[in-house]
Amino acid sequence: MSGGNFVYLTRERLIELEKELQEMKTNGRKQMAAKIAEARAHGDLSENAEYDAAKEEQGLFELKISKMEDVLSRARVIDTSKMATDEVHLLSTVKIKNLKTKKVVEYLLVSPEEADFQEGKISVTSPVGSALIGSKLGQKVQVKAPAGLMDFEIIEIK
Repeated sequence: MSGGNFVYLTRERLIELEKELQEMKTNGRKQMAAKIAEARAHGDLSENAEYDAAKEEQGLFELKISKMEDVLSRARVIDTSKMATDEVHLLSTVKIKNLKTKKVVEYLLVSPEEADFQEGKISVTSPVGSALIGSKLGQKVQVKAPAGLMDFEIIEIK
């Protein structure tokens, strides 16, 4: 399953993921086993939709554990306190202004596995993320996005 690409994380995020994985492997698996046992108790397994659903849920749960183990096996910790703030890089928090709409947004640039647009975390491989990497404060950046060309100005880097 491992693709060989590193996943860069802060120490805090690595610890969060390790705790989450441990919780899934212990309590999560116990809960899955209990669901299956409860469904099995409802009788004939050949006509037991609840049992089938519980087994399918267990399979998806185990897949999630496997994916998380893969991410952790490729994880590399980055100390953001030693990174320069004059240039955008992985784990930079960047405030940008859309030059057309004048809207200001802030993003944290993360590896693809960590991206979560709702939390303001965008992948460095996304159109906006890849356009921002290596840019400097005050620089104007053009992004080729599915919606068309967009122009941004970098107004803060943390």
